[in-house]
Amino acid sequence: MLNQHKILRVLQLISLLQKEPAKSIRFMSGFIESTERTVYRYLDLIKELGFELERDQNKRYFIKGGLYDETESFTNEEVTLLRELLLSSGKQSKLKDAVLKKIYFKSEIAIHGNHILKAHLGKIVEKISGAIQNEKRVILKDYHSANSQKISDRVVEPITFTDNYNCLIAYEVDSEKNKYFTIERITNVEILEATQEFKYLHNYDKPDVFGFSELNGEKFEVELRLSLLAYLILKEEYPLVEPFLTKEKNKETYVLKCNINNPKAITRFILGLPEDVDVIGSEKYMAFIKSNDVK
Repeated sequence: MLNQHKILRVLQLISLLQKEPAKSIRFMSGFIESTERTVYRYLDLIKELGFELERDQNKRYFIKGGLYDETESFTNEEVTLLRELLLSSGKQSKLKDAVLKKIYFKSEIAIHGNHILKAHLGKIVEKISGAIQNEKRVILKDYHSANSQKISDRVVEPITFTDNYNCLIAYEVDSEKNKYFTIERITNVEILEATQEFKYLHNYDKPDVFGFSELNGEKFEVELRLSLLAYLILKEEYPLVEPFLTKEKNKETYVLKCNINNPKAITRFILGLPEDVDVIGSEKYMAFIKSNDVK
């Protein structure tokens, strides 16, 4: 059972580190409910397994090149080795790197790892749903802010979730503002005895397909050409985009055309797959990504 528990935690961290933004040691230790020392040991193991683990300028970790060509598949020899890799680092095997390069597209391990991650997030959503129903305040423990690059507890009055449950819409007591909080960046949730006091200030606009409300009243029309890989990843990460995706005639490419309220999510997506996404529309959005050095 000890080995299995260790495997589950490592899979959780791999799934977590492949998603933006980069994660701090403190955030990861809270996420897997373990010590920072243990997290460092797991990170060493992830590196030994062949993943390109890197740190950003704020000393937060991420896995570089986490998404590989989905056309690659396992050989019979690699499938046999995979069982052994789960119980050891596989240092002496020449097949190790080849197996691990493909693991997140073609193995059941990838599925299990994502399910573990989603199970943890499901518990967070369940707690917040209870607080919404009972009109209670909550503390979002160790919330990882992509904007401020800080990790802190946030006392909020939860209002509702976006359609895809990627974000929580809540009134933040300290800032006195209605905000969107990404579920994956919440380490844990504490439900308070205090009832919601500012319901008359709760307000939110209908979010776009990426879960964002209007940004200073602005909207952006986006038109992208996607490879098959980018198309599949986009649909998986943001299911609400599907009605706005069309396949180009006689080509293996797809086009996304829609209006968005905030360019952050789609810009991060473009930066993550520069060889698989072309921006083909909207002068306003082109000006935005040019000013943000998006190729």
